[in-house]
Amino acid sequence: MNVLLTSVGRRAYMVKYFKEAVGEEGQVHVSNSDDKTVAFHYADKSVISPLIYDENYIPFLLEYCKENRIDILLSLFDIDLPVLARNKDKFAEIGTKVIVSDEKTVEICNDKWKTYLFLKEHGFNTPKTYLTLQKTMLALETGELKYPIVIKPRFGCGSIALSVAEDELALLYYYSRNVRTINKSYLKYESGSVEDKIIYQECLKGQEYGVDIINDLNGNFRNSIVKKKIAMRAGETDIAEIVDERVLYEETKRLGERTKHIGNMDCDLFLVDGKPYILEMNARFGGGYPFSHMSGCNLPKAIVRWVKGESVPSEALSVKAGGVAYKELFITKV
Repeated sequence: MNVLLTSVGRRAYMVKYFKEAVGEEGQVHVSNSDDKTVAFHYADKSVISPLIYDENYIPFLLEYCKENRIDILLSLFDIDLPVLARNKDKFAEIGTKVIVSDEKTVEICNDKWKTYLFLKEHGFNTPKTYLTLQKTMLALETGELKYPIVIKPRFGCGSIALSVAEDELALLYYYSRNVRTINKSYLKYESGSVEDKIIYQECLKGQEYGVDIINDLNGNFRNSIVKKKIAMRAGETDIAEIVDERVLYEETKRLGERTKHIGNMDCDLFLVDGKPYILEMNARFGGGYPFSHMSGCNLPKAIVRWVKGESVPSEALSVKAGGVAYKELFITKV
């Protein structure tokens, strides 16, 4: 059973998890648009791919999968997901199973405005969100919205171009600065006009959580793993605790049953006065997954077994609550 992780980036730990999952019977391959990642040195094989936006990207991956008999392909980067979702039938024809949700689900997750509309339509609590600066200013004037306001890209991940405005002067400054930042990053490919680049969001005051919502390959809910975020760095969880918060479990279970996504959905929530508010959904493994993995969940192994047509017991996707885990930075010589 051979696995290819595309857009592997810095997630060397996912290479290790999948190598353990396939064991001696398979290999883990990785691809990225450059080789400046330690993940290349942990994988059995690595390859530099064209950029995701390049017309040769999918043909390149198809040829690579054929030559290397890749059974499972999955991406670790949001921008990769819609491209793979549109082409997963082509991979199926050569015997490669792409672990990706359908196009509509991926589009809802990648577009934070559509995320907001989806959550409101289906009765989930979510922060007040506005698509234009004009509507945001009007909401402030009428008292519908109050400072501080979170200003962030409509598309994108991590903490790129994310700011918090405490007053009107800061709001106007961050609006201009963040548009410039987006135009200098990969996010420029996702955004259209100026008004499409930014969303404005109510700044919630409460405890933040990350949740891994796990569905099987048919979109059936299997588990929600709730992590209390204790410290963040560059948009990713640095320190977290696995907790038993029933209200968050039930809300994310309902979300997983509604989206019917495939595999993992990395979800950010706030608990405000006992009520859960969903901020973002990412239809992929997120930076918080290692906390779930070290607490007993083994989704990479489950994915391998599902692709083989084998059943996965609930214990394989369960965790033990309690205990605080830390991410560690260390140097690797290559």
